[in-house]
This record gives sequence, structure tokens and C-alpha cells, in this order.
Amino acid sequence: MAKRKRNAAPKPSTPEPVVTGPALVNSPEEARELLRRVSARKKRKVVYTEEQLGEDELDATGQTQEDTGFESPLTELDDEPPVAEAPKKKRTRRKKNTEPVVYDIPPVETKTTSFKGRLGYACLNTVLRAMKPEPVFCSRTLRIDTILKPEFGMDYCKELGRRNAEDLARLIEWNEQNHIRFLRVSSEMFPFASHDKYGYTLEYAEKELKAAGDLAKKYGHRLTTHPGQFTQLGSPRDVVVDAAIRDLEYHCSMFRYMGLDQDSVMIIHMGGMFGDKQATIERFKEVYRTRLTDEMRARLVLENDEMCYNADDLLPVCEELYIPIVFDYHHNWIFPSEIPISKLIERINAIWHRKGIKPKQHLSSPCPGAETVMEKRKHADRCYELPPELPDDMDLMIEAKDKEQAVFHLYRIYDLHPVIHENLRPEKPAKPFPRMVKEEAAAAGTDSPSTRRARKRTKLEEAPDTLEVLETGVAEEPKDVEDTADLDEVVGTEDANAGTSTKPIKNPRKKAPKRKRVKLEVEESESVDVEDLAVVLPVVAAAAEEVATAAAAKPKRARKKKAAAAAIDS
Repeated sequence: MAKRKRNAAPKPSTPEPVVTGPALVNSPEEARELLRRVSARKKRKVVYTEEQLGEDELDATGQTQEDTGFESPLTELDDEPPVAEAPKKKRTRRKKNTEPVVYDIPPVETKTTSFKGRLGYACLNTVLRAMKPEPVFCSRTLRIDTILKPEFGMDYCKELGRRNAEDLARLIEWNEQNHIRFLRVSSEMFPFASHDKYGYTLEYAEKELKAAGDLAKKYGHRLTTHPGQFTQLGSPRDVVVDAAIRDLEYHCSMFRYMGLDQDSVMIIHMGGMFGDKQATIERFKEVYRTRLTDEMRARLVLENDEMCYNADDLLPVCEELYIPIVFDYHHNWIFPSEIPISKLIERINAIWHRKGIKPKQHLSSPCPGAETVMEKRKHADRCYELPPELPDDMDLMIEAKDKEQAVFHLYRIYDLHPVIHENLRPEKPAKPFPRMVKEEAAAAGTDSPSTRRARKRTKLEEAPDTLEVLETGVAEEPKDVEDTADLDEVVGTEDANAGTSTKPIKNPRKKAPKRKRVKLEVEESESVDVEDLAVVLPVVAAAAEEVATAAAAKPKRARKKKAAAAAIDS
């Protein structure tokens, strides 16, 4: 029987009032304003009157008997004169301290040397970088995600490069005032200029680059570059070699627009060994001969590294192809050459002089307390002495974290040049390695946070695996095999139907997936022996197949029962 639909009774609408008589307004706007001010509610008029009380209703004080004994604080406040509120104090901003900061610079132990060459630093000036409000540096960069945003795009990317080129001239001027005439230019001067998709030429910044180059030539400064570790000409992958050649072309174009001579070189490493050092060297030779331009070959130099290629590995290649070598003292200390340093430098300088380029070397110091190779690779904040094998007329690049402060430190130690005291900064204490922190915590009987986390991870890894099978093939103390154990998880055997093996659960923190459990009755013992597996497994497989068949047949039986009931009703 169909249900009747109930319809709600319509709400009575209020009839619109009929206005008669002369017009009260002259425009629709005045009519809407009048309607807003008119209220539909009726107003009641309240009239207040004063009553004269009799003498019997008043007490001796003139108050009513009802008010006697009731003291209202509001009444007392009304009788007192109002208290004037104190004016609120205006919040004033803290005045900025405009006085120059005076640093405490400790004295240094002086030494003597016959060195007369130039000392330089790499890429960044810490004093100019900390200037406010406009810092001076040449490594402004961005991400590709920023380039893809409509409000930024390639115009913003190029503008960063132009500003970097402008600051390069300011950096050269500051170096001249502080007697530093050797500088490594940042490879990030023009972000993504060598990218295969977002790359661009440097013609738009020709004016800024020429100004920086003219200033460097005017003061006699030497500018060099050091492309990144991904610039590998010996890579077996063509895409890596193509990117390396584009990067070298980008660095050459910078020097070309600056108008710098052959002393402005590009330093790279041989790179990785890729499983075969000699094969990598042969690939490098082939790329150097066939794919590099004359300008690239004129500026390219190699540097010995601390992991793969020492000076002994590079010297035969460089003497064959006339490629100068930048000798790094720190790398040679970690991965030393069998040739004595004095003879090695003599052979290396012969290549420099053959190409008409002034030799240059790298100097850095390991951090205090370094023991492992990875710890020795880290550069210290400053260098404290010049190497005894250093030639007198050599350009030496100081690769230290304190940049120009490391150069000033050597200036003061060896009295190479006068320094401006206002530009000196104190040296920060060296940070200990994580190994040293753990050792100190262990000696003091306390644990550092990293030690506690490492111990926690160790406990989790050493925890007994849940339901893990022993070497005998029997699970370790299975509980209630008759009622709840799933033999596929306990024994780790293969499923008869799927043909896949079920492995023991290795991580106790991860929950095992829910599976269909099969009740199996095992007589005489609570554990399953290896000899009985041949009998037990077919039983398990048959039971699983029976359950699956029953589950698949259940809907069919329900449909048949429903059809039979429908036939009886008809």
C-alpha cells in the first residue's frame, strides 16, 4: 500500500499595506529609507510619576525603610569625584645600535717565508656578505620551480645573474683595498646558464662583465673558476659528457665577455673511476681531443683529488695532452703521490710554462681531531702555515671556510701585506666531529641524543623476529598451533595454489596482513616436525581449497533458495 505524501500547509502571507493619501516621499530611494526606519512593532508609552511618602515611611536619616542597611557601592562611587585615567604610554621602538662593532682580535705567532706570490680565496667574501641592508655577493641563485612560476620566470633568473656580475666589480674593488689580488669566481654567477632546457647566453650582461674584467685587468687581479664535481669528461654516459661540455662553454663565455687572458683557467677533476680507472682516462683523452673547442683546451686544467686520482695518475695524461695540473697539498696529504713533492712540482710547472700560464696551487688544512678519511677531507676554517715546498713565485688559492679571513691570517703570520684592522674577524672555535661527541659522552657516563637514537635502532634490529623459522625448520615455540597458528606463516612454506613463498615477518613494528585462518587439528604434539611436513602441507592446501570452494558456492545456494521460494509463491 502506497504511503500518502503529506504536503505542508502554505504559510499565510502578510498582505501588503495599501497607502492612500498624499505622497510622503518624492523618490524610490526616499521610500526605501522610510521603510527601513519604520518598525512594525507597537510601542508602549510609559509615564513615570513621583509619589510623596509619608513621615511614617521615612527613618531618621531620610531614607526609606526598605533601603536601610543596604549600601550600594555604585551609590558611593557616584558621590566621589571621577578619577582621571592615566594616559597610556606609547610604545617606542628600540633604537638600532649604529656604533661599529669592535672585535677582539688576538695576536698571532709570526713566522718567516720567502714567498712573494699572491694569496686568494674562493667565491664568497664574509665581510661583504654580512653587510646590511644590501649584501654584496656573486652567488644569487634559484630553483627551477621558481623559474616556472609566472610571477618570476626567466627574466627573474637573468636579473639575478646581472646583479651577481655587478657585485663582482664591487668585490674586486674591495680586494684591491685589502691587498688581495687573486679570486675564484663563483660558478653560480649566472644560474642555470648551462642547463639543457633553461640555459641562456650572457650577451644581456655584457656590460657588467666587461666592467668587472676591466677592473681586474686595471689592478692586475687574477680570476679563475672551478666547475662543480658533476663536470666529468670521462663519464661513460653521453648525457653527463654533454652537460660537462655545456658547463665549460658557459665558463669560457664569462671570461670571454670579461676580456681576460689565458691565466683565467678552469679547474676540474678527472671524476669517478666508473669501475675501470684506465678506461675512464682513455674516454677523457678522446673527449678532450675531439669534442672540446680550442678555447676550452686553452683554459682547462686538472686537479689531483683525494679519492680517485692523485698526482701520479694525472701526470702522464697531462704531459701527453699538455694539460696543466693544479697541485693540491691537502689532497696529496690524504692520497699521497709516490714522487717527491719537489720533483712533482718541477714537472708540473714545466707544463704551465709550456702553455704560457702562470702556475697556481691549492692549500687547505684538515679540521682538528680528524682521523678517518671522510673527516680528513673536511676543510678547516683557516690555514696556519705555508707548505715548505711552496715556490716563491706562485699563486696560492686558500680553500678555507673563513675565506678572506684565512688570507688575512696568513698575511699577519708571515707579514706579507698590511691588513685593515676593521676588516678582521675573530676565529670561531672548531666544531667537534660526531664521533668525538659520542666519545666524550661515553667518558662522562652520559649519552648524547644521537647515541640514544642509535641504541634504539640497534635494539629494534636485534629484536627476536616474530614467528621466525630456525635452522631445524621448526618454528620457535609456536603457541596454540591447534587453534590459531597459520602454518604458512609459521613454517614459511610455499602456497600450493599460488606457488609463492610466505617469508617470516622481519620487522616487529609492522603488522602482518590479515589472512584467512584454517583450523587444523594436530594430534600427539603441539609442534610440527620436519618429517611430517609432507603430510601436513597437502592437508592445509586441501582445507584452504575447501574453504574457498564453499565461499564461492555460497552465493549460488542463496540464489537457488530464493528462486525456489519465488516458484512456491507463484
